[in-house]
Amino acid sequence: MPAATPAVEGRLASEGESLRGRAARGAVINGAYLAGFYSLSLLRGFAVAAFLSLTEFGAWGVLAIALGTMLALKQVGIGDKYIQQSDGAQDEAFARAFTLELLATGAASAVLAIAVPLLALLYGRAELIAPGLILALAPLGTALQAPLWIFYRRMDFVRQRRLQAVDPVVSFAITVAMAAAGAGYWSLIVGTVAGAWAGGLVALRACPYRLRLSYDHGAMRQYAAFSWPLLLASLTPIVMAQTSALAGAQAVGLAGVGVIVLAGSIADYTNRVDAIVTETLYPLICAVRERADVMLEAFVKSNRLALMWGVPFGIALALFGSDLVEFVLGARWRPGVHLIQAFGAIAAANHIGFNWDAFFRAHGRTRPVAVWSLITLASFLACALPLLIVEGLDGFALGMAVVTAVSLLVRAVYLRRLLPGLRLLRHTGRALIPSVPAVLVVLLSRAAEPRHRSSVMALAELAAYLIITAGATWAAERLLLREVVGYLRGRTRARQMVTAT
Repeated sequence: MPAATPAVEGRLASEGESLRGRAARGAVINGAYLAGFYSLSLLRGFAVAAFLSLTEFGAWGVLAIALGTMLALKQVGIGDKYIQQSDGAQDEAFARAFTLELLATGAASAVLAIAVPLLALLYGRAELIAPGLILALAPLGTALQAPLWIFYRRMDFVRQRRLQAVDPVVSFAITVAMAAAGAGYWSLIVGTVAGAWAGGLVALRACPYRLRLSYDHGAMRQYAAFSWPLLLASLTPIVMAQTSALAGAQAVGLAGVGVIVLAGSIADYTNRVDAIVTETLYPLICAVRERADVMLEAFVKSNRLALMWGVPFGIALALFGSDLVEFVLGARWRPGVHLIQAFGAIAAANHIGFNWDAFFRAHGRTRPVAVWSLITLASFLACALPLLIVEGLDGFALGMAVVTAVSLLVRAVYLRRLLPGLRLLRHTGRALIPSVPAVLVVLLSRAAEPRHRSSVMALAELAAYLIITAGATWAAERLLLREVVGYLRGRTRARQMVTAT
């Protein structure tokens, strides 16, 4: 790794380790944390569901959606901008960012508190008001966790994730205990708020800088210029989800909406793994953003790693979607087979340049993200939504495929401007090659199998697909995989990699 540039200095929590080694270890640490976090959240949901009635769980669902919307809108890039900056006085930079985070969160909590009585009126449930007002305190607790940005910026992933684990662990313990004691949905309310504030207080105690507030009008303009495109981009999936549900309920009924939600949630699983790579790389690419060669290398290799599993997963969902419905989900989900299969292919395609926006954020250029989101939303409203209304679920599948193609095209245009040496089609083709022999084997097997298909046949084909894909991936990408393993073993001398372009 080359000598540290001014952007790199002050970011590493300790010396003696390359940025590449830190990134490789960070991926493992972040992966372990996120896997544990998702598992704990899933387990909490199952545990609470055993103690709550459907009505109680439904009441929590209404409030949880409102909270999730406010938290999504609150994520306007203040943390991203703090990590991206390279000011000389980092304590002052954090004080300014912390102040803005508290202001933004206070506004979000106020909006949520105002919205709660309106929700209660809309659903005709006055009992939602008291728990909803208490739940509005949760965002303030998350704002107090801002000191975690400092460790994230330094790529001190171990300390960041250790402190960050306080929130979900406390939330899980309190929620399950109260639910078992018969507290109903109040267990989720109290557990969520307590977890957020416990995480905030622990983060404040660990902050390496003196905590203070600092408002600077010039900094405010910089953060606003950085953040408003990200806020606009965060609204796009909310609008798409809400309009899909509303139009779907009219066109295909609530059962059809359930299919849309299920297909989207299965495909969205791939985004969670992508988030591990993106979160790990973001402080690194902020540190080396002036090095065009290193930026290109980071983009190409991170995308090769993501495509290495994302493409086989998406193709497998497309190939075995009917088996998933037939042998796992049940016959009632048959109308959604084509949509599930289409979303599998879409999930695979969305891995192409999946973390492109992180590279623009690292350069402080967030307007392309807003333009991309608006074009994507326009294609959705012009194509996917009308097809859902006219042709039902199959039309929606076709429309979402068009939306994905438009999204990838805009993404590719911007990437060529940022990384002139990038050969996106070449790397995309390279990622598809390992799945080709596996797909051929599955299709040939199906052509020869009897008319009646059993679960044993499906499992045998899936096993063959996975084994062949793994072997072909190793044959095609063994040098890259060996390099990553080398970093994980603590090698400080980087292995020369396959040429990126």
